[in-house]
Amino acid sequence: MATKHSLKSLFHRNSESEHNNPLNMSDEQILEQIYTTHVHSHTKFDVDSLFILVENTLRRSTLIVDNAVQGSKASLEQVEDKIPQANFNSPLCTLKQISSEMACKVPGEENAHKTTMTILVMLSNYEWDAKAVLTMAAFAMEYGEFWLLAQQQPTDPMAKSVAFLKGVPMLTKPAALQKHRHAITELNNLVKTTLLVIELIFELEKLTTFDTKDVPALLPAIQQIPVDVYWAIITIVAIVTQIEYLTTESGNKTDLSHYAQKINIILNKLRKQIILCRQEIEEAEYHQRLRKIFQTPTEIMEVFKFLVFTKDAPQLLFDGATKTTVEISELKKKHVYLLISTLDMTEEEILVLRPVYDYIKSSDEYKIVWIPIVEEWTEKLLKRFEFLKSKMPWYVVQHFGPIAGYRFIKEEWHFKKRPMVVVLNPQGKVQHANAFHLIHVYGMKAFPFTSADQERIDREIHWIGSVVGDHHPHISTWIREQKYILIYGGSDKEWIQQFTKYATAFAHDATLKEAKIQIELFCVEKEEKSFLRRFWSGIESLFVTKAHNTVDAVTKEVQKMLSYKNETGWAVLCKGSSVVVSGHGTTILKTVAEFEKWKEVVLKKGFEHSFIEHHEKITRTTHRCIHLEIPNIAGKLPDNIKCPECGRIMEIFISYKCCHTDNTSIAIQ
Repeated sequence: MATKHSLKSLFHRNSESEHNNPLNMSDEQILEQIYTTHVHSHTKFDVDSLFILVENTLRRSTLIVDNAVQGSKASLEQVEDKIPQANFNSPLCTLKQISSEMACKVPGEENAHKTTMTILVMLSNYEWDAKAVLTMAAFAMEYGEFWLLAQQQPTDPMAKSVAFLKGVPMLTKPAALQKHRHAITELNNLVKTTLLVIELIFELEKLTTFDTKDVPALLPAIQQIPVDVYWAIITIVAIVTQIEYLTTESGNKTDLSHYAQKINIILNKLRKQIILCRQEIEEAEYHQRLRKIFQTPTEIMEVFKFLVFTKDAPQLLFDGATKTTVEISELKKKHVYLLISTLDMTEEEILVLRPVYDYIKSSDEYKIVWIPIVEEWTEKLLKRFEFLKSKMPWYVVQHFGPIAGYRFIKEEWHFKKRPMVVVLNPQGKVQHANAFHLIHVYGMKAFPFTSADQERIDREIHWIGSVVGDHHPHISTWIREQKYILIYGGSDKEWIQQFTKYATAFAHDATLKEAKIQIELFCVEKEEKSFLRRFWSGIESLFVTKAHNTVDAVTKEVQKMLSYKNETGWAVLCKGSSVVVSGHGTTILKTVAEFEKWKEVVLKKGFEHSFIEHHEKITRTTHRCIHLEIPNIAGKLPDNIKCPECGRIMEIFISYKCCHTDNTSIAIQ
């Protein structure tokens, strides 16, 4: 019967065995152990030349084994050797120490793990890829010599003597080869696979010169390298133990199948990681070249070709006016408006550019090109594309594959799936990063839609005339006649009815008539839904055009208007196209309803001053939080926005809204 002490010892040994058996350890547990062996002050040496010699040695050695075991007749002369640096010095002492550490070990996963840990401690000052190459080099030195002696011993007496000392005949005699054919083949294949794994680790390590921001796939691959190196080294240790068993036929056989399974998994994973990293590197390099092209004046056609088309894509455009395909040379020396959107673009958004096309079609100086952004084409999306294309009289990129510069469009031009118009001059230089909102609000008044035109239009034109007046004949007339206009709306029908009642009485008050003040009323909610959509999309577009400007009175008014979009009520008092005051439904209704309280002041201080003064008095006693709901519009928005009411920086929230509103999208025909 076992004593308490013996049971405790048995439990401790079993626990230690579990802890040191790599087959039962997770990657995190392996990492925890091997990181303790690693020192960051690395020993430098020519690891590239050493790996070349390892490859040369093992490719020839494994071919000799294949010929001997499988009876194949592949010629060693067909193997191409790479050339190391002429001044390369072999780290012979280190290789002998590693080789000595691997020799004559008892088979078993726990012993292989201990040997591997000892080697890692020995190589603590080397980089991870160098640890793997050095261990493989120590093995290649022995494996290469073994099979070199096997070839030379029949004809060279000295080779024969050394071969006997190395135990070569025990494995290379026909009877021994026949007996151990499967074991030798398994071992030789594992040598080849482990060499491939180390080659890929070596290749991956060279990719670490790239920034992981540009190559995100590199980070998880790099983090896994130490574990992959561990498995490469422990596999080599297991192979050496198996060779010793086969040449001495003493001790226990090593089961290499577990190592083969693990090494093959690592090999496949590394191949996928490197393919992905190389794709991302190619994309990052392309991104840098594209950025440089836009910074350096060149030719618009070349810029367009590099931005849109991948290497093998047909470089053709569809001409919506003639319904034919044309060469991209049609863009040469032209000003080009790039309309960039997904297939969710609406007919109303297409119509925004129609006046521009009608204006430029008689001239050969300007061209519009639609670049549809589609991540993966389907039959349904192809039908959608054909329908949208039929609505466009301008050029269309008819290329059913990825847009080469999609990442650039997304990151540099801040494309957010809503339509944008990038204005390029004949040299391919960006004149406006997104003129869609400028065109939407001001139309041809802002032609040719450069950043300078936006600054000009901001100085010259009032926003009320552009957002409302251009779309409603009555307001255009009132603006020209410099009348007062009370524009109002809201989500609450009851508020609208109440405001209409008080505003009508206000506008017809005898005091105002006596002062010859004429006020026209205009309720946006009573117009057609298409007008209402245009009104608010115009405000949103105006917000984008104003977002990066110095915060002036107009910018504040636009921000306030956008904050009213989902409120119960709001109103704006204008004189012609100039805003006198705007307000939330609560304050503006009270101002109008309380006209009896301040009507006498009108004759003394003037109508505008009196209206503003009474509205401000009410506002001071009515606190209301401002919030802006900004759609995911293409273009870069400012990092912070000041409150148009109090001037403080507004907090940022993210909201999600279903886009399935009625009649806002085009059904597929």
